[in-house]
Amino acid sequence: MTRRHIVTANGIGINVREVGQGPPVLFVHGWSLSGQVWDRQLRVVAEAGYRAVAMDQRGHGDSDAPLDGYDIRDLTADAIGVLDALGISSAVIVGWSLGGMVALRAAHEAPDRVTSVVMVASNGVSASRTESFPFGVPAEGPLQAILAAEHKDRISLRRSAVGDPFKGDPDPAVLDWLHRISLQTPSWAGRAAMRTLMCTDQVDILDTLSVPVTALVGTADPALSLRGARWLAERPGWRLVEFDCGHYPMLECADEFDDALLAAIGNQT
Repeated sequence: MTRRHIVTANGIGINVREVGQGPPVLFVHGWSLSGQVWDRQLRVVAEAGYRAVAMDQRGHGDSDAPLDGYDIRDLTADAIGVLDALGISSAVIVGWSLGGMVALRAAHEAPDRVTSVVMVASNGVSASRTESFPFGVPAEGPLQAILAAEHKDRISLRRSAVGDPFKGDPDPAVLDWLHRISLQTPSWAGRAAMRTLMCTDQVDILDTLSVPVTALVGTADPALSLRGARWLAERPGWRLVEFDCGHYPMLECADEFDDALLAAIGNQT
């Protein structure tokens, strides 16, 4: 595996992990975690004949953590910047949670750079109820509670934030691992990225998308509206795969998830 720190055209240093050769697949993680969560999938995808790349989003993992610049457009520019820096003309983008929003936005802003989108535990357009996305709960209450908890006791908040979305109690070693990764994200980046996750509404870009979209979701995911996922899956070019798990299908049902991921990538490269 090659690990490197690249600087994108917008001046942000992004940490990437890369393994394998073949059609490129870019993995984008979710809130407060890093490309480490894709370790198994990087290997599986690379062994299947692909060039697998995982990036740490700005403010996460070993990437730069500026005070601001965490809008969905900034995060999307970073993802496209990774493709530019690695000389990748186009790729499948696999995005988990907040990363799913980034993947969908990239398909809107740079359709020639995105072969297809695979969203994991994400509806892509919104994580909260909005006027145009009538699913889930409104952002304001949960967002203010999270921001207050992050300010008062960041360490405890992060542990519950990464552990609660599992369907059942996670293995203590897994929870410890996720918690350690989450604490790499400083408070300013965590708060800004959470606002983006909870307040972004991208329903308006749906009719502009021209690439296939596959959504891989858990039916017991407390952070995702399953009704919203099924509503989106009615759109032409969208495909939905459901698992009996929570917010971490790549960890909770890894074998099934890997099979579905490879099928989605294989059908769309």
